[in-house]
Amino acid sequence: MFTVIRVDRLEFDAREQMSQIFAEGFTQWLGFFSNDKEIIARAFAHMFVLNQFYVAVTDDHKVAGMAACTDSTAHSVKLNPKELRKHLGLYKGTLAGLFLKKEFEATLADPSPVKCSIDFVGTAPEFRGQGAAMVILRHIIENTPYEQFLIEEVADTNIPAMKLYQKLGFQVYSGKPVPLKRAQKIGINHFISLKYEKSLKG
Repeated sequence: MFTVIRVDRLEFDAREQMSQIFAEGFTQWLGFFSNDKEIIARAFAHMFVLNQFYVAVTDDHKVAGMAACTDSTAHSVKLNPKELRKHLGLYKGTLAGLFLKKEFEATLADPSPVKCSIDFVGTAPEFRGQGAAMVILRHIIENTPYEQFLIEEVADTNIPAMKLYQKLGFQVYSGKPVPLKRAQKIGINHFISLKYEKSLKG
C-alpha cells in the first residue's frame, strides 16, 4: 500500500504535506506560539532537512507518514527565524527561534557512526491505523547502516506510539519525570526514551 522513500529522492515536493503531519502531531506542544494547525504548518514547513527524512507515500503522491533518522552529523530540521517571525509574528516568532532551536536541533549525547536518533514520527490523520509509521521505521532499521536506533522523549500517555515501538522491538531504557506543575498542565507524567539494537535481535 505504501512505498517508503527518502524525501530528497521523491519526484514531488512533500514539504507541505509533511508540515501538515507535523502540525497534527505537534500543535498541542506549540500552543504558546499558536493553536491554529494551519499557522503551525506554514510556520514550520521550511525546516525539514530532506535527506534526513523518510516518508510512506501512496501511488497518488499522498504522504501517509514520516520520520527523521540522523546520526547527529547533520540535523533533521533547521529553523529559520525569519520564516518563524513571518508566520508567528515578531515576538512569538523570535521566541520560537530561540527556544525551539535547542529542542529541535538537539544532537545525540554521544554521537557515533553506528547510532541514529529517530525523530518527528508522524502519520497523516486519514492514514492512521494503516501501518504507515511501522513500514517507515522498519525501512529505516533495515536499510540504513546503523546498529542502534534511539527514540527520545515519548509521552507516557501516547499509548499508540509506545505500542508501535515496542511491537517493533524497541525497549525502554530511561524515563524523565515531568515537573508536577507542567505535568498538571499538559497531562503527561513522564517522557520515555526507547532504543532498538540490531545486535540484540540476532
